[in-house]
Amino acid sequence: MNSQTVILLGQAEQERRTFLKGVGAGLLATALMSARATAGGTGEAALSYRQLSALQAHTLDALGDTLLPGAAAAGISRYIDDQLASAEPLLLFKYVDFPQAAGDFYRQSLDSLEQHAQRQHESSFHQLTPELQAAMVGEIAQGQPEGWSGPPAPLFYFIARNDAVDVCYGTEAGFAKLEVPYMAHIAPSQPW
Repeated sequence: MNSQTVILLGQAEQERRTFLKGVGAGLLATALMSARATAGGTGEAALSYRQLSALQAHTLDALGDTLLPGAAAAGISRYIDDQLASAEPLLLFKYVDFPQAAGDFYRQSLDSLEQHAQRQHESSFHQLTPELQAAMVGEIAQGQPEGWSGPPAPLFYFIARNDAVDVCYGTEAGFAKLEVPYMAHIAPSQPW
């Protein structure tokens, strides 16, 4: 082998290493984005839901944080979406004996809240100030707002408030925040 061949082989080896590093970094980034989406992250990959639209999920996150600060970070929209996609949702809704499918109840209620925000403030609920969001939540807790087209607003308030508490405190991490021992007979497969 002459020196020119050795130099060319060295350059080829360096290019191969650079290529493999790039592929490795790309695979790592893809894996991290996927894990973030699964855990309820806020990146673009996290915006795909099975039962809720992206706008409904944003509305639910804002509503959850209005009802109980930290509910969005705890993954309320992911939790509800996951439960609605399961054959046996573990939501309080199944115990209220309301004559509607759970998915329809949530979607129609979230759409009604969004439409109510648009009528009153010409803005999406999730884009309102915390003060305006709190005022609107107070309205739906008190009764049926004018023009509300979904299921009964106070029932939606009651169900959503319970969901926020469940996702924040009905988990192992939630029990730890309350300094209560978490003594599940069977450990859950998901954080909520």
